[in-house]
Amino acid sequence: MLVHSVFFYLKPHVTEAEKADFMQGLQSLQAIPTVRGFYVGTPAATPARPVIDSSYDAALTVLFDDVAGHDVYGPHAIHDAFISKYKHLWERVVVYDAD
Repeated sequence: MLVHSVFFYLKPHVTEAEKADFMQGLQSLQAIPTVRGFYVGTPAATPARPVIDSSYDAALTVLFDDVAGHDVYGPHAIHDAFISKYKHLWERVVVYDAD
């Protein structure tokens, strides 16, 4: 299994309406055939601790069977469409892949 975790840091000028549309756009990624598990969220209201980074605006976690499944996801048309439509909203994206 491969766990693909993506953290989005949106630009300060992004409106609530744009953020809501962005979150809907993230949901579209679960239609990619190699996706086995999927979660979209925002920073949780857990107590602040030095080890918690809640500076991101949106988190995406996608589960794949293996690296090959991930490699189908990356260049997939749905993924490309998501990037094209929303890349102007983020200033930073951080990805952590674990197997």
